Amino acid sequence: MKNMQGKTALVTGASRGIGRAIAIELAKQGVSYILLIARNLQKLQEVATEIRQYGAQAIPLSVDLTESTAVNIIVAQAWKDYGPFDLLVNCAGIAYQSNFLKTPLRQAHAELSTNLMGLYLVTWLVGRRMAARRQGTIVNVSSLMGKVAAPTMATYSATKFAIVGFTQALRHELAPHNVRVVALLPSLTDTDMVREFNVFRWVLPLSTEQVAQGLMTGLKSRNSEITVGWQSHLILWFHRFLPQLMMDAIIQLSNSGSPTPAYPNPKGIQ
Repeated sequence: MKNMQGKTALVTGASRGIGRAIAIELAKQGVSYILLIARNLQKLQEVATEIRQYGAQAIPLSVDLTESTAVNIIVAQAWKDYGPFDLLVNCAGIAYQSNFLKTPLRQAHAELSTNLMGLYLVTWLVGRRMAARRQGTIVNVSSLMGKVAAPTMATYSATKFAIVGFTQALRHELAPHNVRVVALLPSLTDTDMVREFNVFRWVLPLSTEQVAQGLMTGLKSRNSEITVGWQSHLILWFHRFLPQLMMDAIIQLSNSGSPTPAYPNPKGIQ
C-alpha cells in the first residue's frame, strides 16, 4: 500500500501504545477514515480528537474483542457506515510477566483470548469482506517475541509466535483474492506495559512513533514481515545463525534482573 490518501482503516488496540501511534500516523499519511477499536471509550475519544487535527475522520468504537457477538455487530455496522476498509491493523493485546509455574490459568486465558482469538475474529470478519471485493491489506502486530521467546513471557510469546504462523498461512490463502497480509515485528517498545516489566532492562526500547513510522515504510515495500529497530535485526541474525548463543544470552540477561512476581492485573497495550 504505497498511497494512503483517501483510504479507510480499522485499528484495534487504538486507545494507547503502538495502536494509538499507528492510528495517528495513518492520519498524518492522509487516511480519510480511521475506525478506532478498544475497550476504553474515553481514551479512544482522546485519540480521535488528536487524529482530527490532521484532517481525518476518527470513529471511536468501544468493544471487548473477546465478546464475539458484539464484535460481529460492530464490524458489520462499521463496514456498512464507513467501509469498505482498505486497511486492517490488528494491534490489540495484553501481557503478563510472570514465572510460568506461578501463572494462574485465568491470566493465560486472558492473553490467549485477546491476543490470539480476538485478532482471529476481527481478521475473519474483515478478511472475508476484503476477499469478496478483491482488495485490502491486513497487518497483524506480532513482536520480536514472536520469533525469539523470552523467559517469564511464556504465554505472551506463545500468542505472538501463533500470530506469525497465522499470518504466514493467511498470506497464501488470501493472495489469490488480492488481499495482502503482513506481520509487524517490533522489538521492546516504550509503552505503559513495558514500564512495569522487571527484566529486559538491557534492551533499548523503541518509541511507539518509531514503530508506527516503521510500519508505514514497510507497507510501501514488498516485505511480508516488517521488522522495526536495529536491535530486532541484530537479534534475529544471531537467532538464525547462532541460536544457542542467542538463547543463552537471553536467559543470562533475564536472570540478572530482579525477581519477577506474578502480576495480579494485566498490563495491556489495548
